[in-house]
Amino acid sequence: MSKDRTVTACLIIIGNEILSGRTRDANLSYLAKWLNEEVGIQMREARVIPDIEDTIVDTVNECRAKFDYVFTTGGIGPTHDDITTEAVAKAFGIEHDLLPEAHEVLKEYYGPEGLTSARARMAYGPVGSTLIDNPISKAPGFQIENVFIMAGIPQIMQVMCDSLKHSLTGGKPVKSRSIRTELPESRIAKVLTELDQQYEHVDIGSYPFFNNGKAGTSLVVRTTEEDLLIEVSDIIYQSAFELGGNPVFEEVD
Repeated sequence: MSKDRTVTACLIIIGNEILSGRTRDANLSYLAKWLNEEVGIQMREARVIPDIEDTIVDTVNECRAKFDYVFTTGGIGPTHDDITTEAVAKAFGIEHDLLPEAHEVLKEYYGPEGLTSARARMAYGPVGSTLIDNPISKAPGFQIENVFIMAGIPQIMQVMCDSLKHSLTGGKPVKSRSIRTELPESRIAKVLTELDQQYEHVDIGSYPFFNNGKAGTSLVVRTTEEDLLIEVSDIIYQSAFELGGNPVFEEVD
């Protein structure tokens, strides 16, 4: 992939527990930031779907055709409802079976007596896939073509990201600059609309807030081009200043 083109990704969050509200997803924000800042890949879409095989199959097939990279989180544990690897294998039309390399990793970690049938389930994956290293609990993730099957537990997902860093090819990372102003959105909306029409390759986000009962707006400029980032954010700053908004530049999280 060329470093000059935009490289895109999608995250498929799999799990009934997410949709029920029992578990709060913590992976999207981490993965999106890590991909952009560390690798130069832009997260363009995220979907939350249930542990239903047909839904996983259809979603994976749609997303892998649409994006450069697809990441899934959740559903690769030792229980009956962990069906992600089977569903992804079905999406690719390949077998799902015990992978000897994964089995050896788990056998070494748990020992022959500790590797129960439930734990051994985590050594099954799409035949022909590449293992994603998991230094914490050793149960691996799996890569098949441009799809990366990862753990739902945030700490494990994050170390899997570290294992993947040299397997991903990105483009230019998106840079951000933020201006906080005491103006409500409506006061600066005309300026933002004009800038949006003038600068095709710059994204301007407008995020209203209330502080002590008074309306304000955080304006975030995003682009891969450093000169455009400075140019557009400086225009916004000056416009907010002229409108009496007491603007300040702030860090973007």
